[in-house]
Amino acid sequence: MREGLIPTVLGAVVSASAVSMLGGKYKLAATGALGFGLAHIVLGAIDLIEHR
Repeated sequence: MREGLIPTVLGAVVSASAVSMLGGKYKLAATGALGFGLAHIVLGAIDLIEHR
């Protein structure tokens, strides 16, 4: 399995769940989870590009 793939997929899942929570009661937690997910996507993508 390629290095960086797991963080990228994990970030996509966390970001998708955070977006679904944005309209709910815990908007601040959803925003934090969205940032966390996007950071994982970016860092995973950097690993994928770096270790081709």
